[in-house]
Amino acid sequence: MKNTRTLALHDFGQRLWLDNITRQLLQSGTLARYIRELAVTGLTSNPTIFEHAIAQGALYDEGIRVRTAAGLSGETLFFELAVEDLKRAAGLFRPIFEESRGTDGWVSLEVSPLLAHDAAGTTAAAAHLHAQAACANLLIKIPGTSEGLVAIEETIFAGIPVNVTLLFSCAQYLAAAQAYMRGLERRAAMGLDLKVGSVASLFVSRWDVAADKVLPTPLHNRLGIAIAARTYQAYRELLVSDRWRSLETAGALPQRLLWASTGTKDPAAPDTLYVEALAATGTIDTIPEKTLLAFADHGKLDATLLAKTSGAEETIARMHETGLDQDRLAAQLQREGVASFADSWRALLARIDEKSRPLPSAASA
Repeated sequence: MKNTRTLALHDFGQRLWLDNITRQLLQSGTLARYIRELAVTGLTSNPTIFEHAIAQGALYDEGIRVRTAAGLSGETLFFELAVEDLKRAAGLFRPIFEESRGTDGWVSLEVSPLLAHDAAGTTAAAAHLHAQAACANLLIKIPGTSEGLVAIEETIFAGIPVNVTLLFSCAQYLAAAQAYMRGLERRAAMGLDLKVGSVASLFVSRWDVAADKVLPTPLHNRLGIAIAARTYQAYRELLVSDRWRSLETAGALPQRLLWASTGTKDPAAPDTLYVEALAATGTIDTIPEKTLLAFADHGKLDATLLAKTSGAEETIARMHETGLDQDRLAAQLQREGVASFADSWRALLARIDEKSRPLPSAASA
């Protein structure tokens, strides 16, 4: 039976993607059930998600041992495991992908976060992963750093679908959208197909984690939503611009705005705070499993994000009055996001290395 709360969001025009992947989700049939009952239409992953998945339990151990015996290690071994999981998930979403003609039903795989400031390395890694997976509904995640923007344009020009990650402000979103359009315009100039999938992921709750330390209590848990509302307005304006309409007429798909980091971090705030606040037509909300289940149980579809735009500008203005610099904080959050994913990446590779080592024999124990 379809859950009425998640179905209401879907019917409203927003898509729910799961921000998680584990072999347990795949093998238990849980992901298939979320698709069937909770209107989940896509999935995202990141280094932290995979680090936790591989660390917990033994479902990846045999795959690691087999690939270690075949001479694989490190990143090469990890990407084989990740691609295996994501291709299986992509198969579950494939009917949605085909029915929506490529606008929905995607899964995402991130390039090494150690390449976040290496445009050429990121471009090469994206092409390699795309070829390795050979999966029509796989997005390659590239961070929206200055070097990442160069790689995004090149990757789109190459016809490879992209999920732009680690965006924290309206300005960063617009820079990613410009990179997407430049890639498409170069394809148009070459007479190439413009149907190249892309989403732009704006991280929301991390604003409040950082800003609530210095903002007065009445502004707590409001800044991330305000930044999202401002960005949504810019997104809507871009979609009616002459530049975009020209590309759309030639066959391009919109680079949809995706809300990321939507789990509530403040234990005193409602667990469905960001999902309810970010309801917006034409967007995607990728949410942690715990948040998805909470919304399915007691979430509400109330005032839409568009209705919050005027209040958002007031919140941002009050933030500036406290001395908090929006652009500086957005840049800081992006740097911290890159560093956090890099830390998870190193922990992930260390975990794989640990599991790759032969078990001690009884005689040596």
